[in-house]
Amino acid sequence: MRNENTFPDLNDRKAFYKALLVLVAPIIFQYFMASLVTASDAFMLGFLDQTSLSAVSLAGQVAFVYYLFINTFLTGAMVLGAQYWGKKEHRTLEDVLGVTMRYTLLIGLVFTLASLICPQLLMRVFTRDQALIDGGVKYLRVVAVGYFVMGFVDSYLCFMKICEKTMLSTVISSVGVVVNIGLNALLIFGLGPFPKMGIEGAALATVISRFLELVLVVFAVLFTDCVKFRFRKLVTLSKKFIHSDFWKYSLPVMINQFGWGGGMTMYSVIMGHLGSDATAANSIAGIVRNMIASVCWAMATGASIIIGKMLGAGELQMAKKAGGRFVRLSLAIGVVSGLVILGLTPVALMIPTDMTPVAHGYLKWMLLLGAYYIIGNSLNSTVIGGIFPAGGDTKFGMICDCITLWCVVVPLGLLAAFVWKLPVIAVAAILTLDEFVKIPAVYIHYKKYKWVKNITRDE
Repeated sequence: MRNENTFPDLNDRKAFYKALLVLVAPIIFQYFMASLVTASDAFMLGFLDQTSLSAVSLAGQVAFVYYLFINTFLTGAMVLGAQYWGKKEHRTLEDVLGVTMRYTLLIGLVFTLASLICPQLLMRVFTRDQALIDGGVKYLRVVAVGYFVMGFVDSYLCFMKICEKTMLSTVISSVGVVVNIGLNALLIFGLGPFPKMGIEGAALATVISRFLELVLVVFAVLFTDCVKFRFRKLVTLSKKFIHSDFWKYSLPVMINQFGWGGGMTMYSVIMGHLGSDATAANSIAGIVRNMIASVCWAMATGASIIIGKMLGAGELQMAKKAGGRFVRLSLAIGVVSGLVILGLTPVALMIPTDMTPVAHGYLKWMLLLGAYYIIGNSLNSTVIGGIFPAGGDTKFGMICDCITLWCVVVPLGLLAAFVWKLPVIAVAAILTLDEFVKIPAVYIHYKKYKWVKNITRDE
């Protein structure tokens, strides 16, 4: 593998942003394309009926919980992988890939079996509406097969980013997205010779596209100079300390993911119990927000790779200066993203044709809330999800997110919805406070510079 250890020139802003764009632009496109799958599901199922849209939205929360596990392992991989890539220790990088695959494949198998064996139990966590439960069960029983495949595919795509092969990673995932969207149309509506499958068609399209991505990843493993996947690494690592280091940085992320992710799931639970109109509007607003937030998430990934590579190479002062550049850039991106959401609001209100007038009213206000929410999300994603983990600082995010969500926002949301009986939009406004409540603590911790640290070791 080539690894020249060249870094963006921080003294030349034009050169810095050009180098950053080369790395981050494919990641932005990849995240955006991935969000299009959810958007196409909602758009096409919205033409069938609101129940199908809401059912698949709630069933998607199972995949969301699954991704909490996957993101835990991929964050741990990113923490170690970027620094060892910067240190040019490619054999150690294979160990990091092996231990990552070990756990992503295991959790994929668990979710596949759970979705096949007890899908009704999973759906009852999110709603009491039997029609939504029945629709969600149909979706889960078909899509379940894809969870195991996702573990392998997503792990290897992550390591392509670490090795700065972001374009190859983007091409593979984008091909999967295009196929997924095309099959959505064919299988949901039964176009041409294809059967009309509705909800199950959306699930089958997802599974087929994931298997296609698997084939493309296998070709990448065999015929490119990306980090190699070796089956023996699933069991035996060359450097035993990699396993303990992996969990040292992944365990706080896991607690954080389930603290944060559990809070996000509670948001869906609260909305799900406020009725189908609130659920449908919340799902569409979330899709629009997530599509625009692709830029924010890509910036966090880019910050983690660039700063982690600098720290692994021992360039600590350069990494510190780069961190400041990313903080300022994340705020600018957040403001622009908010304006984009405002501009897209009239378009989004025209898409879901089968939504009730009440749901349309909810959607308008939820999009307006999303326009300011994304500013805080952009800053916190870059700092907590990119800069801090680049130096192995994964504990702060765990503490900050868990306290913010479970001590402030979730209790207020539950009280607002079920005790104070506030209007749906007032509840939604309370549930968007989390990103701003934690900004002062994030800033103070950032200025301590505990994240400026080389965490690689030889023994």
